Amino acid sequence: MRLALALHTDDGVAYGVTVPDLPGCFSAGESLDQAIENAYEAIDAHVELLMDDGDAVPCPRPLAEHQANPDFAGAVWVVIDAPIERYFGPTEKINIRVPRRLLQRIDAHAKARHLSRSAFLTQVASEAIGREGPCRNQ
Repeated sequence: MRLALALHTDDGVAYGVTVPDLPGCFSAGESLDQAIENAYEAIDAHVELLMDDGDAVPCPRPLAEHQANPDFAGAVWVVIDAPIERYFGPTEKINIRVPRRLLQRIDAHAKARHLSRSAFLTQVASEAIGREGPCRNQ
């Protein structure tokens, strides 16, 4: 799932991270790289708690919407791909038919993004249906 991170700093000493799409999910780090790395861990733990409590994962909102929010004025924005789909349930093997040329394009597109074919198809399908299911906006 692609998530926006709002990074802010106090006099360049440490970086705080807010994940606007996951209310209550925060992180920090002494460097920009460490702050982003710690954000992955915070997102993972936050989503696990949501799922354990039976709560839905909020759908990501457009970056422009977050940037317009005055609460995040002055933030530096980073968009990451957080692998949280494992909390949505076990995977199932399916058999589908896809035209050869389209399959070649799918594979090339997935490879360029360092994704497996399954991960790419899951990501695209989730985005196309608005993440109905485990992800919902209130």
